[in-house]
Amino acid sequence: MSLVRLNIKGISYSQTQNGAYALILSEVDGERKLPIVIGAFEAQSIAIALEKEIKPPRPLTHDLFKNFADRFEIVVKQVIIHKLVDGVFYSSLICERDKIEEIIDARTSDAIALALRFHAPIFTYKNILDKAGIYLKGDQKEEEQEQEKEDIIVDELFSNEVEIKSNDPDYKKLSLSELNSMLDQAVKNEDYEKAARLRDEISKRK
Repeated sequence: MSLVRLNIKGISYSQTQNGAYALILSEVDGERKLPIVIGAFEAQSIAIALEKEIKPPRPLTHDLFKNFADRFEIVVKQVIIHKLVDGVFYSSLICERDKIEEIIDARTSDAIALALRFHAPIFTYKNILDKAGIYLKGDQKEEEQEQEKEDIIVDELFSNEVEIKSNDPDYKKLSLSELNSMLDQAVKNEDYEKAARLRDEISKRK
């Protein structure tokens, strides 16, 4: 079976279901997207690794794994999403130490969080992408089309949703300096979900 390389397109969160996130992976040499439901902690860990501007005061679990692996000269060479059963993706870490390769089973969200920290490529098999990938097409402008399609993907991922009123403040009413101050405080308090949303609002204004 042939492998297909994937990039991380982004992370979306459900407006109506608390704590539900979707990781969107995109085909490198194609237009399909692979949406994967992940937990809040893993979403925060992946977002922090992608953001780079948010520096946790203490290492997160995935950072600790990276530090541990570095100390013992273990390298994650690549991540392979190798199986899809009942909507659940299964992944493997391909690791190497002293030129000996080992394959370690991992949750897909953890595997991708580690791949980012090791700068390791992410792959899946063509048959998995054929089965679960979303193929984009239409006459809209590419960026508008992708955003609309990703919104649809996320909505479809979360079934049996119950509307929950958001407890988040209206960040649009705050000044840029207030947002930056709140961002610093959120990072100090290790509230990375809040920090990610603050960073999003700050980015929109730049």
